[in-house]
Amino acid sequence: IRPAKITILADNDYYSHSSSSGPTPTPKDGSHHHFTSFNVRLQDAHKTGLGSSAALVTAFTGALLSHYLPSTSFSLSSASGRAKLHNLAQAAHCAAQGKVGSGFDVAAAVFGTCVYRRFSPSILTSVGEAGTPGFATRVKSVVEDSGGEKWDTEISKGGVTIPSGMALVMCDVDCGSQTVGMVKKVLEWRKSDEVGSKVLWDELQLRNVALGRTLDGGDVGGLEGAFGGIREKIREMGVKSGVPIEPVEQTELLDAVTKGVEGVKGGVVPGAGGYDAIVLLVKDDAETLEAIKTFLIKWSEEKKSNVKLLGAKGELEGARKEDIAAYGEFA
Repeated sequence: IRPAKITILADNDYYSHSSSSGPTPTPKDGSHHHFTSFNVRLQDAHKTGLGSSAALVTAFTGALLSHYLPSTSFSLSSASGRAKLHNLAQAAHCAAQGKVGSGFDVAAAVFGTCVYRRFSPSILTSVGEAGTPGFATRVKSVVEDSGGEKWDTEISKGGVTIPSGMALVMCDVDCGSQTVGMVKKVLEWRKSDEVGSKVLWDELQLRNVALGRTLDGGDVGGLEGAFGGIREKIREMGVKSGVPIEPVEQTELLDAVTKGVEGVKGGVVPGAGGYDAIVLLVKDDAETLEAIKTFLIKWSEEKKSNVKLLGAKGELEGARKEDIAAYGEFA
């Protein structure tokens, strides 16, 4: 293949800024960019838990496919193109992590906001290790979904919507959690108590679906109760598995910001849980966002912590092709 120079940029909101002592680079053309030099190695940067590894793998994979393949073979604007990107990015991300994960983070990076049901792990475990005989053929078969075992992922773009005038925002707590270790302990508990864990899992699923219906119906008044029901089961799961999925500190923060800031309708500890972030559904206006920032400053001072509102908001759109000229000196 033709040689290429690759520059990978990650948005500031993927990392806790307090871990950086370097200034934000200013492009020569005077435009604003969201890429800070943290003056540390990537593995030493403090992540905010937004799924940076999945997003960067997806963006990198999409860039390579767009660069090397003709539009007749790959296009982000087509359903088949997005399916190929999803399949290859899932394979690449699982290979990089050394395990087959849930895949929801890659799916969100490709398709944006969606309701997602994971694929059967055997689809990717059957690919085998890189360098083994027939590896390239197996990867191609998986990406193009032409093998014997078909992708059974379910992705619904219209499955859930955020009510008009609302926004999904995230707060960084700048305290990393060992996600892999936490997930492992939860899975060990699930295996040791198959009956009890299934009952809890099924009830949590019902409450997640109920939240989706509340969102779709635009029932803003019912959101706090719907979020509260989900959090109740998350805490129960944490107690039974011995994993701090919603730690006491996060419970206090979520309760306080929901009750203390008008316009905050509810929130959860995202992803695998832990201490590093909370996500909130809020009224999307400047007054509410400023009130959240003010609240978090006071909270951080009182609790001797470092909690801040990130600039990123939940978006419906996933991967997209952008104009490289918009990146100024980084291009």
